[in-house]
Amino acid sequence: MLNRKVLSALGGVLAALPAFAYDSSYNMPAGVTDVAREVHGLHMTVFWVCVAIAVAVFGVMVYSIVSFRKSKGAVADQTMLHSTKVEIIWTVIPVLILISLAVPAAKTLVRMEDTRNAEISIKVTGYQWKWGYEYLGLGVNFFSTLAPSSNEARQLKSGIDPNSVKDYLLEVDRPVVVPVDTKVRLLLTGNDVIHSWWMPDFAVKKDAIPGFINEAWFKADKIGHYTGQCTELCGRDHGFMPIVVDVVSKEDYAKWLAAQQEATKAATAGASATATTAANTNAPAAASL
Repeated sequence: MLNRKVLSALGGVLAALPAFAYDSSYNMPAGVTDVAREVHGLHMTVFWVCVAIAVAVFGVMVYSIVSFRKSKGAVADQTMLHSTKVEIIWTVIPVLILISLAVPAAKTLVRMEDTRNAEISIKVTGYQWKWGYEYLGLGVNFFSTLAPSSNEARQLKSGIDPNSVKDYLLEVDRPVVVPVDTKVRLLLTGNDVIHSWWMPDFAVKKDAIPGFINEAWFKADKIGHYTGQCTELCGRDHGFMPIVVDVVSKEDYAKWLAAQQEATKAATAGASATATTAANTNAPAAASL
C-alpha cells in the first residue's frame, strides 16, 4: 500500500512538470530569435536530463528505503564492497552526458559571438540610471529613461498605487526601434559603473563596462514590444532603468528613422542659430573692451 502511495505521488509530480516547464511565467521564454530558441532548447534538454537523473536516483532510493526497511527484517551489509565495473559505469555515463550537452552548447555560444554582417549597429551606453543609444552612421541618438508614469508612482509618498500603473517599472519614455528580420549589432559600454543590458526574448545579456566595448547581436523575426532590464547592481536606482525594444516592419522603421533624422537636423539647426545669435550679441561688447 505504501509503495502504491509513493508511486502515485511521484506520478502526480511528473505529470505536473510539463505544465510548469513550458510556462514562461515560471521558465525561460522561447524568445523571438533563432539564438533565443536554441538557448531555450538547450535549457529544456538539460532540464529533462536532470529530471530523468532525479527520477532514477530518487526512485531507486525511495524503493530501497521502503522495500528494505528494518521493520521488514532487512539487515544492513557490514562488509566493504567494491566493484570496478560499477565504478567505471558511473564515471563513463556522466562524462558521456556532459559531452553530449557541451557540444551543442559550444556551437550556440560561438554563434552568439558572431557579430559579422550586421545591417544596423547601435552603441549602447549605460548611465546612472538610464540608457543612451546611438545609431552609428545614421545620425540618431537619444537617452531612454523610466516612463513618467512609473517614475511618478515610485516616488516616496506619491499616493499612487503601483498596481494601477500598466507595466510598472518596465516601460520607458523612448524605446529602441529596430526592423524585423534584420541583424542588429550592439556595442555596449558604460559611462560610470558597470551596467548590464538584458533582453530575455532575444537571449542577449551583456555587461556595459566603462572603458571597454562588448559586442552582442540579435535578429528578431517577430514584430512586437519587448522589455528587459539592467541586471548588474549599479547603484540606488538600479531597478529603475528598464530596456524596451520595439520590433517593427521595415517600412515603419524607415518612417521612424526619417522622422528621427529630421528632428535631429532641426535641433542641430536651432542650436547653431542660437550659438550664432549669442556670438553676434557678444561681439560688440568684446569690441568695446
